[in-house]
Order: sequence, then C-alpha cells, then structure tokens
Amino acid sequence: MTISKHDLRSKARAQRAELARANPGIALRLAEHVEALNIHGGSVIGAYIAVKDEADPFLLLERLIAKNCAVALPRVIAKDEPLAFHRWKRGDKLEKGAFEILEPSEDTPLAFPHIVLVPLLAFDARGHRLGYGGGFYDRTLDFLRANSTVRAIGVAYAGQEVPELPREDHDHVLDAIITENGIRAFTTHKG
Repeated sequence: MTISKHDLRSKARAQRAELARANPGIALRLAEHVEALNIHGGSVIGAYIAVKDEADPFLLLERLIAKNCAVALPRVIAKDEPLAFHRWKRGDKLEKGAFEILEPSEDTPLAFPHIVLVPLLAFDARGHRLGYGGGFYDRTLDFLRANSTVRAIGVAYAGQEVPELPREDHDHVLDAIITENGIRAFTTHKG
C-alpha cells in the first residue's frame, strides 16, 4: 500500500518537531559547514526565515553575508505563481504575508538568486524533497532555472532523510542538502 503525500507530510511534520526539540543548536551546526557549500563571495542567496521547527539557516546566512554574499527573502505573490525574492539585510523590516510568514515588503528591490536555500519536510538519498504541498519552490525553481543556473540546497535535520519519496513531473531535485552533519551533493536533473 502506498502512503499519500498528505500522510507523509503529517508524519514528516511530527518527525521534524521531534528533531527540533532534540537539536536546539541546529543553526550553529549548519553554520559550521558554510565553507563546504563552496559559495563564492558576491553570490545572491535566496533564503528563508525559519518558522516553527524548520532547520534555521540564520547563522549560516550571517557567515555568507560576512563573505560578501547578498541575501534575498521570498514573498508570496499569488497562489499559483513563483515566489518573488527581494533583497534583505539585517535591520530591514519584515511584514507578515501569506501563511503568516515574515517576508519583505513589495517595494523592496527584487533579486534573482544564484543559490536558493529550501526548507522541507523530508528528503531522500536521490535529492527529492517533500515540501508543504503548495508547489511554491518548484514553480520558483522552474522560473529561475529557465533564465539562469541556480543551485537548490535543502536545509534540514539529518533525521529528516527517508528511504524514498514519491515524485511528480513538476518536482525539482535538490542539488545538495545541508544538515548538522555536513553537505551532501546530489546528481542534478529535473525528473
């Protein structure tokens, strides 16, 4: 019997909550692996502000900013549209947007990331990710990759890895994953 994505998401949310309680220092552990990401100074990093028990990339971003990288945060434009990334720096005001997630205001300058840090519920050894079901990151990667080369790096707890995830044609494969244990690259391809 095949488990539905809905049931997988419920199980993955519970697992991630347990991992968050067991790993309160995840942000520091992720930041310790910044050099292994091989991100060059001057890169634009599409990132996210962690909510609830997501693996928190904030200290990793601080280290990338110290390497002269720029950070852009996503803004939800509409339900079936890609995310729009807007430049962000420490001290910039954020506002609650769709899904009660903090995002930059629409008048903040747009940015087109070279690297996108992607939150997730689960991932497998082939680089497939289980997202939240809205398709925002897949549509965003479609848009960005149609116009440029973009690396998608999942940000997760190591314990979020599962043996295998179901896939659909529109699902993008991650280029790499960063966890508290380090970086793992995947063979990149869509499909």
